[in-house]
Amino acid sequence: MSQKLIFELSSKGRSGCDLPEIDLPLRNIKELVPEKSLRQNDLKLPEVSQVDVVRHFIALSILNHHVDKSFYPLGSCTMKYNPKVNEDLARLSGFSSIHPYQPEETVQGALQLMYELGEYLKEIGGMNGITLQPAAGAQGELTGLLITRAYHTKNGNPRSKIIIPDSAHGTNPASVTITGYQVIQVKSNDKGLVDLEELKKVLDEEVACFMLTAPNTLGLFESQIEEISKAVHNAGAILYMDGANLNALLGIVRPGDIGFDIVHFNLHKTFSTPHGGGGPGAGPLGVKKSLEPFLPVPVIDKNVDEKGEETYSLNYKRPDSIGELQGFYGNFGIMVRAYAFIRACGAEGLKQISENAVINANYIMESLKELYSLPYPGPCMHEFVLSGSRQKGKGVRTADIAKRILDFGLHAPTVYFPLIVSEALMIEPTESESRESCDQFIEVMKKIAQEVEENPELVKGAPYNTPVSRLDEVKATKDLNVRWKG
Repeated sequence: MSQKLIFELSSKGRSGCDLPEIDLPLRNIKELVPEKSLRQNDLKLPEVSQVDVVRHFIALSILNHHVDKSFYPLGSCTMKYNPKVNEDLARLSGFSSIHPYQPEETVQGALQLMYELGEYLKEIGGMNGITLQPAAGAQGELTGLLITRAYHTKNGNPRSKIIIPDSAHGTNPASVTITGYQVIQVKSNDKGLVDLEELKKVLDEEVACFMLTAPNTLGLFESQIEEISKAVHNAGAILYMDGANLNALLGIVRPGDIGFDIVHFNLHKTFSTPHGGGGPGAGPLGVKKSLEPFLPVPVIDKNVDEKGEETYSLNYKRPDSIGELQGFYGNFGIMVRAYAFIRACGAEGLKQISENAVINANYIMESLKELYSLPYPGPCMHEFVLSGSRQKGKGVRTADIAKRILDFGLHAPTVYFPLIVSEALMIEPTESESRESCDQFIEVMKKIAQEVEENPELVKGAPYNTPVSRLDEVKATKDLNVRWKG
């Protein structure tokens, strides 16, 4: 199953393309580029034919696991199927060939799409304003906290603290630190929810915001959300929703209706655009009316003239804006995919997505809770967390279980997160999976539980059927080498 490197396939003089002769006059390169910046030796690129290149990368893609290949129950990341029609639409030349420096009148269709996508997201989230600029959920968090700082500064005090629960995504405290705030952590209660009394103890006039994931990373909905919202707002703070788990709420609950002032949307999770391998992604941010003046520029405006004709423009004249978040308007190709997905599903379809995701998660949880520990019993939302603590008593850790799952052609769930659960297995099937697909995963998990009882060494030695066996993870972290030298 091992593959040669593309450099090892190279044969001197072999080519995969036939370029035409250059028929334009060329200036001396040294007139354009300083000599010290010119390459002194030929670039050592592999010399391969087109068929070599195609076969090489197809072979590599087959070795890799991806959502089109098999079940991918990665908790908190919503690895759902990406409809291929969305890919076709994003590749239409009117979308893929435009440039952000084009005059506004030549990209009206793109501006309209972004404006309408923003309107859909505002409706889904119960928000008043929107920015599509953030390139991922984490950048959405950063944007939300920058807006939080601008809002409080405008009111005379930027404040100094941000509260997060102990079950928060790791990006939450990172975003807090980057924006210069102090992280205040509040513990969960014995039900896995925010401890309201503990929250009230740390709420004071220096708290700028409470960042809360809803449903939380245990897959549980905060049943006291109205009391939480009231306490946060009474302290003059902002209630922020990490929208990574929005896949559970579509058409059922609007964050703005239950007290959230800010919410970020992960288009690459909830709205079925490619996810994984480092991107691309998009993390639009919705805000309530009081925070709207601080949104990044440009904001897309819809204009209607006296004849009723609609045009769209980019508005940079916003004096309270936090400024530009990144170049141009965000990851436009991802927006096209999300727009197509939302239009195809419609309101009822979006609601059905969440209903199916919740049913799938509860079905798998109920099927496995007697074989693995369930630290927080009761109905879950779109995901749930098991614990391998029972298996650990046999000398088998969650990491071993995850490796063994790979032998059955499935991807492992998220492991060791959230941190408040020992030996955590965080499982999210999404609405994309059929009952048969869920049943396959259930049978694999049952088989592994049986193997732990009868032959734990078998599980501890896994995986056996993957391109590579277990790596030295410490060495891979400290001595990572991905450079080829000929």
